Amino acid sequence: MHRSVFSSSVGGTASLVLEDGSVWRGTGFGAHGFALGELCFNTAMSGYQEILSDPSYADQIVVFSFPHIGNVGVNAADDESSAVYARGCVFAQRPSEPSNWRSEKDLASWLCERGVVALCDVDTRSLVRLLRDGGAQRAAIVFEEKRFSLKACLAKVRNWPGLEGAELAQSVSCREAHVWKDPSGDPPFALLRKSSKPSVHVVALDFGMKRNILRCLESGGARITVVPASASNDAIADFRPDGIFLSNGPGDPAASARYAQSILVPLLSSSIPMFGICLGFQLLAHALGARSEKMPFGHHGANHPVQVLASGQVEITSQNHGFAVPADSLPDDVEATHVSLFDGTLEGFQAKRSPVFAVQYHPESSPGPHDSRHLFARFLKDCRRFQARTKETKTPAPPASATTSTD
Repeated sequence: MHRSVFSSSVGGTASLVLEDGSVWRGTGFGAHGFALGELCFNTAMSGYQEILSDPSYADQIVVFSFPHIGNVGVNAADDESSAVYARGCVFAQRPSEPSNWRSEKDLASWLCERGVVALCDVDTRSLVRLLRDGGAQRAAIVFEEKRFSLKACLAKVRNWPGLEGAELAQSVSCREAHVWKDPSGDPPFALLRKSSKPSVHVVALDFGMKRNILRCLESGGARITVVPASASNDAIADFRPDGIFLSNGPGDPAASARYAQSILVPLLSSSIPMFGICLGFQLLAHALGARSEKMPFGHHGANHPVQVLASGQVEITSQNHGFAVPADSLPDDVEATHVSLFDGTLEGFQAKRSPVFAVQYHPESSPGPHDSRHLFARFLKDCRRFQARTKETKTPAPPASATTSTD
């Protein structure tokens, strides 16, 4: 369906072109150029830097529904990865100048340095309603229109295949195994760390890992070896882990599952504890025999209520995913543990006969509330039990071939 042009600023310097034919005028912000991706909206009131540097946003353009962006600036400690993976971003107002003691630079400079194209002075309330009612759309931000034909941009948007069927995890994963070391010396993060030595060894599969996940594991007493998304199950076993963690990440989980199942299925046959978050949740579901499907507009925000089915307790969670696992696709030996109170979609499951569990949301909550941080303690408790059971028969791990890295 073709929509009329929406004009939110007369004489704007940039445009947002949607696959439905609508063009949203605004003011260019950040780097000049052309950004193509799937348009989604995020309802979080804070954490714009963490959102944009989350690898799960690869090939996506983020519309921020909260109008006041930029007021705390940016700093190196809050980066969730070493790059910005979002293709672009859209703001209601021009981001404000920073006013925060931790700020190292303003958002505009940060976006320019990383080549991220952005658009402001847009009616994001109308844009969010459009996506909510009609579903996510392919879109492009065009900044410096003299170099671009809007007609040609629309053709590029409509020809782009989108996220369904896209395997993106390997493109954002680390390239080699490494022992993780926190790159941040920032005091708020230092408070998370334990002074005692790590008690368990966790191998973390990197499908697009957020740094704060690793910080939460480390603060609970884990020594962490990060391995690439394509690491073999034999290579993982060679590290003699006490537990295996599966990270968040971008793209279609069914596409990533085509290689991940050969890694995970043999590991599932052992009794080693496993914990998955977001894409890790979906990949574990596939390995156990379930399936995934594209959602109309996904869950992106820091205010999502999730119910714990065993207790009825409700936790407010941070979420970022465009695919879901249908609860009725879970096999008989796996049970649902959490459900979304927004739309009833599955938010957590656990295996009935092994220490394997996963959640669709982000308990590391960066940004977001801390209601679900206890899941890291649960996983590390499982790891310590496994370590104690296997201590007598477990041969010492050989010197790790992994390098030491901060990402």
